[in-house]
Order: sequence, then structure tokens, then C-alpha cells
Amino acid sequence: MATALHLPIDRSAPRARALETALREAIREGRLAAGIQLPPSRALADDLGFARATVVEAYAQLHAEGYLVSRRGAGTWVAHLPLTTNRPAATRAPRKPPRYDFNPGLPDLTCFPRDAWVRALRRGLREAPVASLGFDDSSGRETLRAALAAYLARARGVIGEPSLTVVCSGTNQALALLGRVLRGRGIRRIAMEDPNLPLHRRVVAATGLDVVPLPVDNYGAQTDLLPGLAVGAVVLAPAHHFPLGMQLHPERRSAAIAWARTNNGLVIEDDYDAELRYDRAPIGALQALDPDRVVYLGTASKTLAPGLRLGWMVVPPALIEPIEQLRGLDDLQTAATEQIAFGELLQSGDFERHLRRVRARYRKRRDRFLGMLGERAASARPAGVSAGLRVLLELPPGSPASAEIADRALQRSIALFPLARCYHSGHLPDGVPDGLVLGYAALPEHDFESGIAALGDLLEEELAWRPPLTCGKRSEIGEQEAG
Repeated sequence: MATALHLPIDRSAPRARALETALREAIREGRLAAGIQLPPSRALADDLGFARATVVEAYAQLHAEGYLVSRRGAGTWVAHLPLTTNRPAATRAPRKPPRYDFNPGLPDLTCFPRDAWVRALRRGLREAPVASLGFDDSSGRETLRAALAAYLARARGVIGEPSLTVVCSGTNQALALLGRVLRGRGIRRIAMEDPNLPLHRRVVAATGLDVVPLPVDNYGAQTDLLPGLAVGAVVLAPAHHFPLGMQLHPERRSAAIAWARTNNGLVIEDDYDAELRYDRAPIGALQALDPDRVVYLGTASKTLAPGLRLGWMVVPPALIEPIEQLRGLDDLQTAATEQIAFGELLQSGDFERHLRRVRARYRKRRDRFLGMLGERAASARPAGVSAGLRVLLELPPGSPASAEIADRALQRSIALFPLARCYHSGHLPDGVPDGLVLGYAALPEHDFESGIAALGDLLEEELAWRPPLTCGKRSEIGEQEAG
């Protein structure tokens, strides 16, 4: 089939010569690839406003030069030639993915409920009005916000209404929106847990806020330090700290709320994986203690798949208008089809059935993971509560730095996440045990055993001849909470 052409033509030059030059450059630069059929001379002449004879002349010249091939009555094609181009070389070659990826934030994508999702999308598209596929409320579809508000109240104890619920493209967008809103309200400094996810720090810093480290100890973020930090907001993960794995101590939860009330501050609660607790029911959302002072953030990235780009906020009434305004300016709205399917998944109960299945699967995986590592790397100790998609493996004193181990692991096509990367300074504070943040969910089942064996071989070599380490204080805290 002949193709449509976009040809920048020098109209000041003779027409045949200008058309020859434009076609030749398009072929040499790869915009017209070998084997593409060109339009018939009459059609191209009509498109360009040229005489047909001009196009015939240009085609004939390029045919003579070897750029084109043609058969009478059949058409004209770009020839197969080993052409060199002036296009700049790629700045980097595509990176080959590691054989075993212990990504601490990735779920088992083979567990995505494809059948339930397709049923939900079909059902939702049948019942949704045609207008649902047009421009909608920037805060999200009304039916999805209602389903989310009901689910969060029931499952997480969140206090909120559909009108205060905002659907967004994951936690990153939520943090970016909140950072800009805070800047608009005159706030210049925000506290974030130290350590925490480096990407979140970069997102918040990109909004122009100064990120202030809030130290974390065995009981979670030291929220009693907030009054001395001169900040207007704080980001916390109370149910399951990343990467250390503890839940925030009750006194620290109360201290955060007291600070917000006394200092007109805002608490941003990142409740990213609270549904994935394996030994007991998760603690309720911090937001319920003061809905006017806490913004609640949630995401489907850990429970379903990060590629959906589905997240949500439940915000205080004073913030809903500026957030909606900025949300509309960002990208208008989250994709309608994802909202329709997820809303149906929530309303039908399929989402909660999916959660029960993956909780059982991840708990078994965690047990297998820790059992195998205990046999191969007995001197390293797991820390944190029994929850989520990962575990912190504390390294014994005298071990190589986690970053060095991660570098050597990558040479074996094993991707690991070093703990030191999570600290604001980029290195471990004095007296803090080093470790590796290891995800046990993302490895496909057929690679699980071999992946753990490869990791065990690596750790055996790295930790060789080191005496077993008794549980440190952090590990004891995690085990007490998980018991």
C-alpha cells in the first residue's frame, strides 16, 4: 500500500530538484525505510501541488541513483541499500534486564487478576454512559470515588467522602501535587523519614520544597522531633516503614497528630501496602485520628500492578479545591478505562477476593524466602514486620558494604537494593547496621528456587567466615510486632 508522505520541500529551488532532495534525505535519514511503497506520481503531484511530470522526473532520477526501485504498472518502492546516515548514535545501549531481580517494590505480575479485570472492564463499559469516555472530573469518576471511599472506610478505617477523594496516577503524582499545593500556601520545608524511598524525595524536592530528614529508629519515625525542625508538613509510612519494615509506635502516631494540631501542620500518610499484612490485621490508618490534618495516600501498584498507574488521595476539605485545579492542569484525568475497570472490581468484591489470594501467596513466599536464606546466610538477620513485598536483611558486622555486594551481584545478573541508598545522605549513619532490601514477590515462580539459590551462593561468599549474629535490637522489634 502506498504511504502518505511528509516532505519538507524547499519551495525556492527548482521543483524537481527540491523534490529529489527531500526524498533522498528522507531515505538516508531512515524516515522512509526500505520496502516502503511511495505514492503514485499523480497522487503525490496532487498532494504537493506540482505537475505530474515533476514527480515523474524526481522518481526517475532517484531510480537511476539506486534509491528507488519500480515495476511498470506495479508502483515505486524505497530500495534496500546499506545507507549511512548523519543521525547521532544512541547515547546508551539498551540495558539487558538482570536474570534475577529482587526488586523490593514490585508485586508478582503473574498474579494480576486478568480474567476478573476483563470482566470488570466489559461490565463497566456496557453500563457506563458514552460520556464516560470523554473528559470527566479531574478528581476521578464519581462511581470510582464512591467505591474507593466505601472500601477505604471499611478496610482501612479512613474517614472521608467521595467528594474528598482524588484519583491520581500513583503516589508520585500525589506527592507532586501536594508539594505544589504546599508551596502555594507558603510552606517551604517538609520532613521526610530518613531512610525512605529515594524516588519520593526527588519527587518532593522537584516541587521546590526543602526536604528535611526525620530520623527513624526501632520504633519508627521520631515524630517527637517535628517541633524543632521548622517544617510545615511531614510524609510518614505508619503501617509499614520503607525500608526498615517496622510500624510506627502508638506514641509516635499521637506525637505526629499533636504536632500537626499545634503547629498548623499537615501529615501526609503513605499507606502503600497496608493490605499486605500476613500475621495479623494491619493497624488502622493514621488519617482517622484527624482527617482535617492528614492526607491519606493509597495505590494499586503493590496489590495489582504498577503499570496501571492508579492511586488515590483522601484530603482535608481545605485542600480539595487547589488539588483539583492542579490535577486538571497536569493531565486532565486518569485514563477512563482503568477507572471503570477498577471501580467495578471494587464494587463486585473481586478486588478483596484478589487480596485474600495474594496475601496467602506472598506469606508462603516470604516463609520460603527466609527459610532458604536462613540455611545459606545464617549470619544475616531479617528485620521488620511480616508484611508487604520485601524484607530487610541485616548484614553482620564486618561485612562488605551493601552497595559493594549489590555491584558484585549485578555482575552475576542479580539485582539487589542496598539499604544505604535510602538514607538522605547516601550513606549509613554511625552505629546503624547495613543491609539489603530484598523483594520476594517479583521473581516468577519458575525462577523462584533458582533465584534464591543464586542469591544464597552470593551471600555465602560475601559473608564467609563471619560468626552468626544474634538478633539486634531492630530485628527484635520487628519480630515482636510480627509475633
